[in-house]
Amino acid sequence: MKNNSFTVKQEILKELGGLYPEARTELEYGSTFQLLVAVMLSAQCTDRQVNRITSGLFQKYVKPEDFAHLEWEDLAGEIKGCGLYRNKSRNIIKTSRILEEKYHSRVPGDREALESLPGVGRKTANVVLNIAFGRPVMPVDTHVFRISRRLGLSAGKTPAAVEKDLQAIVPPEWMGKIHHCLILHGRHICRARSPLCGKCTLSVLCLKNRMAVVGEQ
Repeated sequence: MKNNSFTVKQEILKELGGLYPEARTELEYGSTFQLLVAVMLSAQCTDRQVNRITSGLFQKYVKPEDFAHLEWEDLAGEIKGCGLYRNKSRNIIKTSRILEEKYHSRVPGDREALESLPGVGRKTANVVLNIAFGRPVMPVDTHVFRISRRLGLSAGKTPAAVEKDLQAIVPPEWMGKIHHCLILHGRHICRARSPLCGKCTLSVLCLKNRMAVVGEQ
């Protein structure tokens, strides 16, 4: 049953890749630092709204040193359209100061260094590592967590467990693409509420995979 389950999972991954051949981040940015800021802003906020905010923000403030010398209240006013904007403002400014003082205004390509920055958790670090540095890591946000469990790609009960399961079945060179495919599928088809199963070309594989997973237990 394990071989059968693995085969079905590979079919699901292949189908996802075919459904979203151009899958990539929808965040707009001009540098690794701007990508980091955009991902920090994206927590509990849509990419579309983040892009609305950063379209003006990144014209006024470009580099870490531009943000490092702001007062948090001033930046908060600029990013007020996204959730948790007060905390995000403080974290972006603190992170910018650390980047300026410790890393010569460059974003480190090291997980430990990234996760030591204020407001940067594992998911944010993984996004930056994958997109900016091409590392074979699997970011797990709410969409990836939900869809992976629904499709039977993982039975993990935590983002860390789902990440581990996906890393075991997704080829390293596919990590970033599958991450974005899962996000797009979660936004447009396998929605949190009222998923469009009748329109989903993965519905048969989804059921077969869940049955295979149950059969292994």
